[in-house]
Amino acid sequence: MSDTIIKVENISKRYRIGLQEKKADTFAQQMVNVLKYPIDNFRKIKNLGKFQGEEEEGVHWALKDVSFEVKQGEVLGIIGKNGAGKSTLLKILSKITEPTSGRIEMYGRVAALLEVGTGFHPELTGRENIYMNGTILGMTKREIDRKLDEIIDFSGVGKYIDTPVKFYSSGMRVRLGFSVAAHLEPEILIIDEVLSVGDFEFQQKCLGKMGEVSKYEGRTVLFVSHNMSAVKELCSNSLVLKNGNFQKIGKTSEVLHLYLGKTSEKKFNRIIDNQNYEVIVNMAYIENSKEDLDGYVTLFIQLLSNLETSVALDIRVKTSDLQIPVGFGSMGTFDHFDQLKLNKGKNNFEFNINTKTIAVGEYLLSIDITKPFVKFYDRCEDCISFEILKPTSKQKDLLLSWNYGAYVIEITSNV
Repeated sequence: MSDTIIKVENISKRYRIGLQEKKADTFAQQMVNVLKYPIDNFRKIKNLGKFQGEEEEGVHWALKDVSFEVKQGEVLGIIGKNGAGKSTLLKILSKITEPTSGRIEMYGRVAALLEVGTGFHPELTGRENIYMNGTILGMTKREIDRKLDEIIDFSGVGKYIDTPVKFYSSGMRVRLGFSVAAHLEPEILIIDEVLSVGDFEFQQKCLGKMGEVSKYEGRTVLFVSHNMSAVKELCSNSLVLKNGNFQKIGKTSEVLHLYLGKTSEKKFNRIIDNQNYEVIVNMAYIENSKEDLDGYVTLFIQLLSNLETSVALDIRVKTSDLQIPVGFGSMGTFDHFDQLKLNKGKNNFEFNINTKTIAVGEYLLSIDITKPFVKFYDRCEDCISFEILKPTSKQKDLLLSWNYGAYVIEITSNV
């Protein structure tokens, strides 16, 4: 027997937008609109299921020809920018909405947490909503009774469990909703971005629970998130969507490289369309980005200059997922800005960047070229990336979540 629990074949979903009557200037035209436009709109709606071309007016494809399979016990990350079609896909899999075309096979009960408070009745208490959700998921009262204390304890809202849900904060509703979905033993658990509403401690608790139900209980989890660290930690495989189109499914590390737009060379090359500049970054790349030799990476920078001058180089590092500032460093600032002397034309520099106090993870690097307190020349924002794969002794005690707030990065010249 196949271990495939979800099979999606050529799923498409399109919506009609802008079904509005045209304005009329006269009473006669209004009467024409009354008779004509409802009929026109009815014809358009009737043809929604037919593929008539991408440029049809008033049509938006939320998904188009998406196909993939999910194995039993797999935790699949679904990533993409806002508007990529992630939530639409989950709503189709949860049978909240029907696809325009395509076919889905799902084997087992599905529990979905798509929005804050999904499936909760605001007038019922937390306890009553647990029983209502459990019943919707096909659980018997006896099964819910057996899990009730565990659900309440995990949610952390026990003090308010007999209070109507309408008085809960969004974080409390998420806590209770996730706890119900995770503990009522569905074969397939679908989680949208709602976990971002909860606090950091509860997010970590949820990630641990999702890993537990997958690894030890054999349940399948579909996880949508913009937190690439969480996706990388939890999901062995991921799927990326772009503008409603399927791009790639595979190992999470490979999919994240595609999604973040990374290249194997980790290299920035500027296309120069005019000579109207004084100093600019023409090329930059990271060496040793694969191995992190002795806690250092080498940064190569080529500057183009139309004058002989002295400049300072400022480097900023962010996490590649949440764009959180990690650190900054400088070469040639304040009273030593004459360290970087430029000739007219190409000027090449190499620098060693100390990464011993940066946690294992993926990072983006930005470069500013200035004359301190005098002039700003150029900025190369998030232009290259590097990855810390092997922790040094100092890094072993660091967590990626520690990278809140910038510190000074040690930079030394190779010249």
